[in-house]
Amino acid sequence: MGRVCGPCHIVEARTYPSAGRLSGRLGGVDKTPVDQLGYEQARDELVTVVAQLESGAGTLEEALALWERGEALADRCQQWLDGARDRLTAARSDRTPQRRDDLAAE
Repeated sequence: MGRVCGPCHIVEARTYPSAGRLSGRLGGVDKTPVDQLGYEQARDELVTVVAQLESGAGTLEEALALWERGEALADRCQQWLDGARDRLTAARSDRTPQRRDDLAAE
């Protein structure tokens, strides 16, 4: 998995050698580097990859490339979710002391 530097910012991402060899006939799969995708883009493409793998269409090499792309997309989604959780945790911790002070003043 890539390293996360601050909420939702990827410093480096895992690469998959077969991911660049996706056939043009496997529609709906983007060749954009995974570390450049937002959460919704990665999630939507992951859904497409899973559907294509489940259909059984394509060669073994294409299936392997799709699988690797899917793994990278799942990692990217998890990075976004982890970053969102970290941001929520930070927001709660920033707010919690003030809220305690407000309650104590009442």
